[in-house]
Amino acid sequence: MSARDTVRELNSHFYERYSQIDDSDEFWEFMLKPLRQSIRINTLKAELEYVRKRLEERFELKPVPWAKEGFFINADNLARIPEHSLGVIFGQEASSMIPPIVLDPKPGELVLDMAAAPGSKTGQIAQYMENEGCLIANDMKKGRVNVLIANLNKMGVLSARVTIKDGRYFGRFENTFDRILLDAPCSSVGMIRKSFKFLKEWQLKTALRYSNIQKRLILAAYKALKAGGVLVYSTCTIDPIENEEVIDYLLRKTDARIERINLPLRSSEPVLEFEGKKYSEEVRKCLRLHPQNNDSEAFFITKIVKP
Repeated sequence: MSARDTVRELNSHFYERYSQIDDSDEFWEFMLKPLRQSIRINTLKAELEYVRKRLEERFELKPVPWAKEGFFINADNLARIPEHSLGVIFGQEASSMIPPIVLDPKPGELVLDMAAAPGSKTGQIAQYMENEGCLIANDMKKGRVNVLIANLNKMGVLSARVTIKDGRYFGRFENTFDRILLDAPCSSVGMIRKSFKFLKEWQLKTALRYSNIQKRLILAAYKALKAGGVLVYSTCTIDPIENEEVIDYLLRKTDARIERINLPLRSSEPVLEFEGKKYSEEVRKCLRLHPQNNDSEAFFITKIVKP
């Protein structure tokens, strides 16, 4: 059975919707292909080259082209690697390393990670900030916050303050943060390569619900951003209503500017029109990653600047 037939059999509504966006055989094949294992070397704990050389004595490493700390690794079980137990390396999907790179936080800044759990991107942000400044790591679910705190402790993150709030709460802190990451809750289509449950359980009403949440969160994030500040919006899904439509909504409601992202990777064309809705030409500057582009999770990343 072909990959597209498998998808059609597991969830016909999913197949019908996303074949409108990408109906290449490659897209469906990579959608079902297991993900490559990747890690980020945590320079808060040790020097990158030292760790890399130690790991290369035992494993085959292949650099992630867009992240100098990122490597694909041929390890079966990260939990058995001492460096992982010590927080010197951290299991992190290669595409998920992109939003903190685009955010480009600097030591001494005030940064908000609005939906931070489980904390892989938060740790990466702290790494770039060299543990200097203040990083607010927020998540609205207490259970997820416990995992977030455990991971930040493991990674040696000292500059973070963890909060348990609905992300919209931060809208009251107008013009406050130098940089904000909104890695928004989403329908997780990109994570099908980790688990077919995301395919089997996918429903359009879930994507619609998340789209409404994302629009409220991005407005609050933009409000909390300083003039001249950078907001990165990202999701691990491919649905235009959770991606281009959310950015189009922000552009219509505010004076936000979108900046093009230049990284050494392949991408798919952003969606300018879907199911009768036309989006701003500015969404062409967004980064849309389908699984076959770089043999990674599907992802969507936008760099937003406040004039």
